[in-house]
Formats: sequence, structure tokens, C-alpha cells
Amino acid sequence: MRNHLSILDGNTFLVSNDTGDMDPSPTYPTGLFSYDTRFLSTWRLTLDGQRLSPLSVDDLRYFENRYFLVPGEPTHYVDAKVSVIRHRTIGNSFREELSVLNHDEVAAQLVVRVEMGSDFADIFEIKNPQPKKQPVETIVEEGRLRLRYRRGSYHRETVISNSQPASIDPCGMTFRISVPPDGEWQTTLNVETRILGAGNRDFRESIRVGHARSADTLQRALDEWLAAAPTLVCEYPQLTATYRRSLIDLAALRYTALSTQTELVAAGLPWFMTLFGRDSMITCLQVLPFTPQLVSATLSALAMGQGGRLDDFQDEEPGKILHEIRYGESAGFEEQPHSPYFGAADTTPLFVILLDEYERWSGDATLVRGLEFQARAALNWIDEYGDLLDTGYIWYETRNPETGLVNQCWKDSWDSISYHEGRLPPFPRATCELQGYAYDAKVRGARLARHFWNDSEYANRLEREAAELKARFNRDFWVSEGEYFALALDAEGGQVDALSSNMGHLLWSGIVDDSLAPKLAEHLLGPRLFSGWGVRTLAKGSGRYNPIGYHVGTVWPFDNSIIAWGLARYGFRREAAVIAHAMFDAAQYFQGRLPEAFAGYERTRTRYPVEYPTACSPQAWSAGTPLLLLRVILGLEPEAERLFIDPMIPAELGRVELQNIPGRWGHIDALGRSQDAH
Repeated sequence: MRNHLSILDGNTFLVSNDTGDMDPSPTYPTGLFSYDTRFLSTWRLTLDGQRLSPLSVDDLRYFENRYFLVPGEPTHYVDAKVSVIRHRTIGNSFREELSVLNHDEVAAQLVVRVEMGSDFADIFEIKNPQPKKQPVETIVEEGRLRLRYRRGSYHRETVISNSQPASIDPCGMTFRISVPPDGEWQTTLNVETRILGAGNRDFRESIRVGHARSADTLQRALDEWLAAAPTLVCEYPQLTATYRRSLIDLAALRYTALSTQTELVAAGLPWFMTLFGRDSMITCLQVLPFTPQLVSATLSALAMGQGGRLDDFQDEEPGKILHEIRYGESAGFEEQPHSPYFGAADTTPLFVILLDEYERWSGDATLVRGLEFQARAALNWIDEYGDLLDTGYIWYETRNPETGLVNQCWKDSWDSISYHEGRLPPFPRATCELQGYAYDAKVRGARLARHFWNDSEYANRLEREAAELKARFNRDFWVSEGEYFALALDAEGGQVDALSSNMGHLLWSGIVDDSLAPKLAEHLLGPRLFSGWGVRTLAKGSGRYNPIGYHVGTVWPFDNSIIAWGLARYGFRREAAVIAHAMFDAAQYFQGRLPEAFAGYERTRTRYPVEYPTACSPQAWSAGTPLLLLRVILGLEPEAERLFIDPMIPAELGRVELQNIPGRWGHIDALGRSQDAH
């Protein structure tokens, strides 16, 4: 039975199987979640003791859906006399309208049972199951069931009530009902999640996210969100559908951060429903021309959480930008270092890059000046703490060998960084894209210093350091035999010579010498890296290549959007358009929603992109991918108070128009046609 994303409202989300049931699972987290805690782990419906089978599921809106069910096992000929509809909405709390329909000519006497339970599992405990430190209390009260977990000051509750008389026991609710001929019985089940602090008060109330929000309220908010974004008019209908799906998914992933009380975008469902430094900043870079209101809040939140000390457990260093922040039990009791965790070597230069790019689009000089201290601290981190070996490069090695991340670049799985033949290099490691980010951060930091911080001397120094880094990098990372850039340097300064997609990030950063860029474009669109659906993370023929390996052969949509942006920067507009069209084409096979990753099989072997089994969906930087690719093919580039438009539209897309693009210029329309369009 497949898992089905039920409903999502940023702070709270629910995942169930295709009947709407939820059961604890060690492989995929079904349940009702809020702020890294599972408030419902069991929610199982039976009719006269029988489980139900699905007829269909209607995904009405991201916060609302309906399940149409019949009792018993599915058969070729379903002639059920009774059917069930589960109508769900979510808006911080969870509401299910349960309807039983009698299609017979005589009254039906039925027993409706909903099994209910919570394990209050932390998101990390679902990945690695372990016994709870304290027991879960179950309290039967008048008209409701209360589930409670306490561990010191950590206090979580789930309160379940309903609108019809029921027999309530510690494991659920039972309804003994009589449904008249051609009649209907209905009850409404309400599930309230509580994150309690001092005085048994839900501290979400202070930021106004603890109360239920109606479907109408959520719909109005979605309508306003969509209305504020540019309008896409396109002759390629799949792209129009994908664009709308991306905007809706980004709206769904918005949540209110407890630490900053601002609206941010969570990284992705189900595992990453929180602020991730890298994911959040790359998403912001992708969506700047479309939803710029997300960016200032993200920059401010990351600045507020910037590292200020040396802390081995959390991989914290002065000036470093966080990797992720969690609110669950294991983080609260420091069993995990995620409150927050700083184990990423790319977040800090990305902070400066995003701050500069945001000002170029928005003209928000106030924020740039307000974050001068944090931006300078980030630039200082690159040289003082990022350069572990004093070689002029950013290196990484966790300070926390027990629970810290081994790989602290975007390809952060354990086997993602390897030599061509498959060996893993020792630590510390210096991956190539980190050096590109550092170069770009220094160049952009120099612009900010000269124009906003009134410090020309600092600007000159940063520009000099950037030029030296570029020269050094093009010498040390270039693999002359294969004519590409190495994935990384090892601790001895040797090249970790796997051919990978990271090269595309180098083009985006601008660190590549112009004379070397054509070879990179050739590799990125060549048969070893380009599958026909997108650029693979690792080239075919590499020792660890696996088309269904997480970072060693799959295709990541966000990665491809950055690669296309980099190709366009160096003038390879047609190559960028090929990648853009491949992504747009792939999206239609995922109902317009690009997943976190998909398999790297050759397009000639599959008529559709093959799903990666545990990919997050929706995921923020995948939702942002079509938006950035639209920017790339329309050639949108801000310059002072103007927006330059230089389209290169794939032939299959015909005419593409983006109306009301917001920025420091007000609102502008952009129009592009493919050469084959009439």
C-alpha cells in the first residue's frame, strides 16, 4: 500500500497511506507531525472490524483532500452496499469529517471504529527507532481522548474530540450507528496538537500559529500568494501547470519559525520540515524574481542564528551560518546537535551571495546595511575557520565524530565524495563548488563593501583575494588528462578526480577561466553526465556510479537549475535551454511536481523519469527549479535600476511570457519566443 501525502500547512503536516490510515513505520513516516514531533502515529479506520479499500483520492488543495473507500479487500467487481468518505483539512490542527453512506434499500447497523495513538516520536527516532525515555499517558475524558508525553520540561499533547456520541477507550473511539436506507451518517473528528511550556500554555500562541485556521482562511492566503507572483503565459501547457504547482508547493512549505517568529520555507517533506541553511538560501536564489518576500525573512533568521563561538558538538564556529535547526525531543535534550547544527561548509559563503543577489533585485539597501556585521563575520569565516589547512581553500571535517555530518557539502551522504575508481578520500576534504562559492562571496562582498558599507579598502582586499583564489583554483583543481575540474582535493592536496555535476556550480560562481568553460559544457551535456532527463550527480563509468544512488548517479532538479544558470553565465545559452526543457519535460511525469531526485537511467531506456524511492516531495529547492529555469531561458538579469531580458527559449516551448516581474524597477513583463515559434 503506497504512502500518500495527505495535507500540509507548513507548521503541521499529515502523511497516510492511500486509505487515509496511519501506522508507525520504520521506513517511511506516516502520521500527524508538527515541529519535528509525531502527534499521531496510529489512525486506523474499520467498519464492522474490516479495513477499507480505496476507490480514489481527491487532492482538492494542499491543505484539504478526500478519500473514497469501501469496506473489505479490493476485488475485480466491487458491489458494496456501504461506502465511506474521509474529508480532511489541516490548519495547525487536523480535522476529519467521516461520512458513512448506505446505498441499500434497508437500514444498515454498523460499528465504526477509529484506532488512535501517538508515540510522540522525534523525527530522528523514526529514522532510528529507540525506546522513549518516558511512557506515553492516555487519558479518557468526557467526550475526548487525551494523549500526553512528559520528560522534564518537554511536554507534548494530542487531544482528540468528535461531534457524535462515541464509546471512548485508551486506544480509540467506537461508534455504533444506524444508517437509514439511502442515508448518511457523519461525525467530525478534531485533533489538536499542543506544545506546552510554562503554566501548561502552548507557546505557539505567542506567535499566533497554535490556533486552527479554516480552509477558507488558508485558501484566501493561497489566492493572495498566487496573485502576488508573476503570471506565466506559455504555449507549452505542461510548463504552465508545473509553474503553478511550484508556487502552490512553496506556499504549502511556508511555516512560522519558533525562534524568529517569521515566515520561512521548510526544506521538504517528510524529513526536512524546518529551516535548512543551504536549502533555504538556494531556494531563495531560485525564487527571487517570483516571491522575493521570502528572502529578507530568511536572511534575517539565518543572521540571528549565526555562530558566535567554538562548539564541537554543534560544529559551531564564529561567523558560520547554520545547517539546520530542530525542535524535537532529541535536539532539546542534546542527544542530537541540531538546536541548531552548523555542519555545513557552504552555507556561510551562500549567505553573502544571497544578500548581494537580493539587493540587486530588490534595492533593499537597508537590509544590506543592517546585516553588515553578519556578512563581514561570514566572509571572515571563509579564511579563518573554513581554511582548515591554511591553503587558501575551504575544507571541512566535522568537530563531532559521534553525531556530526561526515560530508558537509550539498552532497552530504557518506559515499558522495570519491576518486574516479571509487575510493573515498581522507578528511579534511575541499570540494570544488565550495571554492566557487567562496570566490563569488568575495566578489559580491566587495560590491557590498564599496557601495553600502563605505569601506573601499576592504572591497579592494576582497577583490584581490578573489582573483588569487581563481588563479589558484584553476591550477590545482583542473584534471588535465580528462579536461575537467576534480570533485575535490584530498588532505594531501591530491585531486579527488571523479567527474561530477559539481562543475556546473563552478560556472554559476564565475570562478572558471573562460578558456576552460567550453570543456565543462561539453562534459555536462555529454553522455556520461547527461541522461536525457537531466545532469547526473556522478558520471557513468565512475567507480561508485549508481543511477539510483542518492548522490552518485541520480538526477537532482535543483542541481540542474544551478548548472543551467552557470552555463548561461558563460554564454552556453543553448545548452542551458536543453537542460531546462529536460526538467520541464520530466516534471509532467510527476504531475508537475519535481521531486528531490530521480533515477539517472538513460532516457533511451525509459519513457519516463524513474522515481527515487525515498525522495522528498514536495521539496523547496525542487519547487524552485522551474522558476529559476524560467529566469534562465528568459535571460533575466538585474543591472542597477533595470532588468535586462535576453531570451533563449527551447524550440518545444514556443512563446513564453512572464508578466509583472517584481523588483527595484517596479514590475516588468518579459517575452521570449523560440526560433521555431510563429
